[in-house]
Amino acid sequence: MGFLNKLLGNKTTEEAKTMEKLNIGIILGSTRQGRLSPQVGEWIKGIAEQRGDANYEIVDIADYNLPFLGTTDGSEPGIAAWNQKLDSLDGFVFIVQEYNHSITGALKNALDFAREAWNNKAAGIVSYGSTGGARAAEHLRGIMGELMIADVRVHPTLSLFTDFENGQVFKPQDLHLNNVNAMLDQVVAWSGALKTLR
Repeated sequence: MGFLNKLLGNKTTEEAKTMEKLNIGIILGSTRQGRLSPQVGEWIKGIAEQRGDANYEIVDIADYNLPFLGTTDGSEPGIAAWNQKLDSLDGFVFIVQEYNHSITGALKNALDFAREAWNNKAAGIVSYGSTGGARAAEHLRGIMGELMIADVRVHPTLSLFTDFENGQVFKPQDLHLNNVNAMLDQVVAWSGALKTLR
């Protein structure tokens, strides 16, 4: 403890905690073959890392091999690993694609496989689809309310017609950059504030 205090200029442990960078997970909300979310997630991560205000990482729900909720006894290692990853994060950016006016089944399943790990954290949404994924984002906001995730207002929406070449290669318009940074400003500010409740 003495070494830590010396290193931090005799700041208390509580003050040291507030100086630590937040950990923000960029959650890829699709698991299907040929999905576009990795392209969008890497773009967000590239913008975020230039800011230097938090630690950002891609969190791919496909990596956890989550079974369908209700078809398992809960002993699969991916379930525990998923909850541990969420526990290590202070906030989230959800990369959301619209399927039948809502989020993917895989994302809903992943949301349902955790509870307390989501509580008192903040999240932003980046959505895409034929209408910018707006309807999926609205469904996600309702789910986040139940999980005690505070969703921020700024919401970048990407169009399959203008931000993806041939619907496959992500080529975002420059106009989205300001919205992404404004969303990240809010996610970082709210994540820091909510950390005091945990």
